[in-house]
Amino acid sequence: MNAVWPIILLAGSGIVMNVAWYYHLKQPSWGMLAAIGIAWGIALIEYCLAVPANRIGIAHYSLAELKTIQEVLSLAAFVLVAWVLFGQTPGPSQLVGFALIAGGAFMIFKSPFG
Repeated sequence: MNAVWPIILLAGSGIVMNVAWYYHLKQPSWGMLAAIGIAWGIALIEYCLAVPANRIGIAHYSLAELKTIQEVLSLAAFVLVAWVLFGQTPGPSQLVGFALIAGGAFMIFKSPFG
């Protein structure tokens, strides 16, 4: 179970960070400083998830694996946030790009080249 906690925390981190990055776009009336301040406040929550995820995760995964998990989950969180907040779903080109990223993640975890 300990190896699962970093994944759970990084998944939450990815969702929160994508909200921090993009939610302000739904609020065009906010001034730039307000948008930055609110995004930073949300990002603080993200760090409260990401830092423990990495500290726990280093006992189970290499740094490259942790970063790969974070990137894949962040991308999945982006798709979720884009859909829920903006009603946007990935098109065929994006799906091909995501598949290529998944292939890269596979290479990191399977280490076929040593």
